[in-house]
Amino acid sequence: TVEIVDIAGLVKGASKGEGLGNKFLGDIRTTDAIIHVLCCFDDDNITHVDGAVDPVRDKQTIDIELQFKDLETIENRYDKEAKKAKAGGDAKAKKLLEVMDLYKEALLAGRSARTVQLEESQMEAARDLMLLTAKPILYVCNVDEASVVSGNDYVERVREAVKDEKAEVLVIGAAIEADIAELETYEEKQMFLEDLGLKESGVSRLIKAAYKLLNLQTFL
Repeated sequence: TVEIVDIAGLVKGASKGEGLGNKFLGDIRTTDAIIHVLCCFDDDNITHVDGAVDPVRDKQTIDIELQFKDLETIENRYDKEAKKAKAGGDAKAKKLLEVMDLYKEALLAGRSARTVQLEESQMEAARDLMLLTAKPILYVCNVDEASVVSGNDYVERVREAVKDEKAEVLVIGAAIEADIAELETYEEKQMFLEDLGLKESGVSRLIKAAYKLLNLQTFL
């Protein structure tokens, strides 16, 4: 089974303890992978916390806070591993330093750890660090009914923003999924989907994508 946990939202400064930052970061550290839901539709009846819909900005807000926390993790570990590598010639510590240098360079450039290409010999050391931005990620674009089949400009902006992250982008209409859930029979649900031009529900596609994400995680 796949267990999906709804984690509280994140605000700027979370890495320094703002809002529910510490709880959010603690919760996300225990997960095997991340599903990041992004608002990709306009609705005058819904007020965005930052004033306007911008999924790339929302993604970057989360990224920055997780990257800050990962940098803190590396900095707290670096001197200890450097002493072990220098004093005892610890091969494991040397490999870990290699990985931390690669990750630190990426994080300081505003890139998540998952964008770093590692050699097979470095992957075990990378797992030992348990960085937040190294976790496999799936971006779910929540769209309106008109965009559920082919997406929209917001979705395309998200795809462009995540192209270096080896991440899948899934398009789902949450309001449509709520309507499907209210239908009683399989036949009614299929007719509803066909009318929209869909072959299967967003929930089904999300479940498949989640399994794929977890299978990816086992190889990292």
